Amino acid sequence: MNAWFALFIASCMEVCWIYSLKWLDFKRMAAFGLRRLFTEWEGWLAVFPLLGYIVFGLANIYFFSIAMKGIPPSTAFAVWMGLALIGTKVIGVTLFREAWDWSQVLFICLILVGVIGLKMSER
Repeated sequence: MNAWFALFIASCMEVCWIYSLKWLDFKRMAAFGLRRLFTEWEGWLAVFPLLGYIVFGLANIYFFSIAMKGIPPSTAFAVWMGLALIGTKVIGVTLFREAWDWSQVLFICLILVGVIGLKMSER
């Protein structure tokens, strides 16, 4: 697998992991009790964010480790975090109607320029 593609997938998994963390609610899961948690549909809905947290977190680590085999660690980390920041903001604005302004767009574009620059400067 191409290291840069694995890094892109790892960044996508990081964004999914962040949003699964947003919906994770241990109090809601505890309110159901262990028996009702897995027998009622509402209980499963309370467990899904935890399952997403685990699955997306492990996938993130897996793809990031593949990427670091072909990309220097400092470059991989900077690109991974930059793409995750951009992805989190784009999802937040488009799907969850988070507030934004043009200065944020400018700085996100600067992050994107940095990511592209790191990719182009690779030997």
